[in-house]
Amino acid sequence: MKRIFVFLYQWIILTPIFTVLTIITTSIMIIFSSIFGNKFWGYYPPKWWARLTCWLALCRVKSSGHENLDRNTSYVFIANHQGAFDIFLVYGFLNQNIKWVQKASLRKVPFAGKASEIAGHVFVDNTSIASRRDTIIKAKKEIVGGVSMMMFPEGARTKNGKLSPFRRGAYRIAMDMKLPIVPITINGPFDVLKVNTLRLNPGKLELIIHKPISTNNLEHKDLRNLIDQTRDIIHSRLWEKYK
Repeated sequence: MKRIFVFLYQWIILTPIFTVLTIITTSIMIIFSSIFGNKFWGYYPPKWWARLTCWLALCRVKSSGHENLDRNTSYVFIANHQGAFDIFLVYGFLNQNIKWVQKASLRKVPFAGKASEIAGHVFVDNTSIASRRDTIIKAKKEIVGGVSMMMFPEGARTKNGKLSPFRRGAYRIAMDMKLPIVPITINGPFDVLKVNTLRLNPGKLELIIHKPISTNNLEHKDLRNLIDQTRDIIHSRLWEKYK
């Protein structure tokens, strides 16, 4: 009975409302960011879009560790990547002005691609060394004045809930800019909407913000240890079924 209710709710109520909200939010981002700049209009409209999506999806959200952050400081946030609801959870409940580092292919998504571009989010193009260098240059321009960068160092959503190896890109940007790295543990999205399925399974979502790690005195030789340290921190607060 519950499955039937969730199925009907998802396609009759949630999906139409979510579609309308997305069109309204991206339109606001495109129009107002073009006129007034993207620091406010590229962050607050999608923040509330993301919050509303979590609530409309009947998910219970818990977040902790906000006391570890300064709203006027720029960070490089790194998190495990469990599923599509990672985006809504982080955007809606991190309470920190962020720019996402996204796959270049997402630029082609109607409305959302254009809105992301105008909002100052960074598209990763790995087709050449020059393209990767341009990505880093763009990221550095956006991460100023309390605006931070958000990345999933695994590169793709987990297929089994467990952590995958972490890539180096986010760490290199953080070390180059001497920005603190903040590990984030995400729990729940893997079960709410699994990879390669459209079936919603409302449940609990959790966002845990760990203490920032300074990169001021780190050198290139310290990169591997930094990656291992942050991965261990994220892993330590995963729910047992994801370890």
